[in-house]
Amino acid sequence: MTTSLPPQAIGPVNRWRFLGHLAEMLVAMILGMVLLGPLWAALPGAAALLARPDVAVLVMATDMTAGMSLWMRYRGHGWGAVAEMGAAMYAPFAVLLVPYWTGLLPGHALMTAGHVLMVPAMLLVMLRRRAEYGAAHHRHRTAGRGLLERRWPTLLGLVMTLACWVDPMLPPAPVLLVLPGTYLVIGLFRGTLRGGGVLALQLAGLAGYAALAVAALTADPGTARYLIAAGWLAHAAWDAAHFVTRRIVPRDYAEWCGVVDLVVGVTILFLL
Repeated sequence: MTTSLPPQAIGPVNRWRFLGHLAEMLVAMILGMVLLGPLWAALPGAAALLARPDVAVLVMATDMTAGMSLWMRYRGHGWGAVAEMGAAMYAPFAVLLVPYWTGLLPGHALMTAGHVLMVPAMLLVMLRRRAEYGAAHHRHRTAGRGLLERRWPTLLGLVMTLACWVDPMLPPAPVLLVLPGTYLVIGLFRGTLRGGGVLALQLAGLAGYAALAVAALTADPGTARYLIAAGWLAHAAWDAAHFVTRRIVPRDYAEWCGVVDLVVGVTILFLL
């Protein structure tokens, strides 16, 4: 379990850390919108609902809150701080919806004003806990690492592939080359391709995926789908092997890549 320490255990406030906390949360909010937005749009009848400004702003606030909350928990903030910051996401819209519903505020102004007021609302919440937000992250973490902190690559991979379950797609066959190619690039930069036939094995994998991509390009659509799915699923196993052996790429990357590969392969195989 991860909780916030009391202010007296955190130490003096650092303005750059304070602003850094704010910047991180803003980035997490944007990612929440980018990653979760397509899911709402894919729901039956969503287009008509999202065309309403009042619904659109509440959905957007929800997406931003989800991204920000996940990041805050990863950074070690307690549920109280997360709940307060989540309330700051909705508060501006809760105030502005009244004049919108009464016809005093146009829809575009509702969206713009809500986003402008959101940052001051966040700052007010942060100032209430200035000691927490002005401290280094490790100072307000407990010794135990929670699920979110330990398995963040898995959670990130699942979030990034949510759209695959709603609107599955078939990646072009040449994309298969990116899977082993990325391992080679990372290995070259990290200097982890030396010795023990490591480079030869990675090049063999690249050659195998090149052959698979060519086969998929020349096959009929039905067969090509199975070949592409097999490529993604095989690379998930490749990721798992590298995760266990801790070779070539960082374990976090192998974990994240394995989740993405598995979801893409499964959705191609069973949902297309």
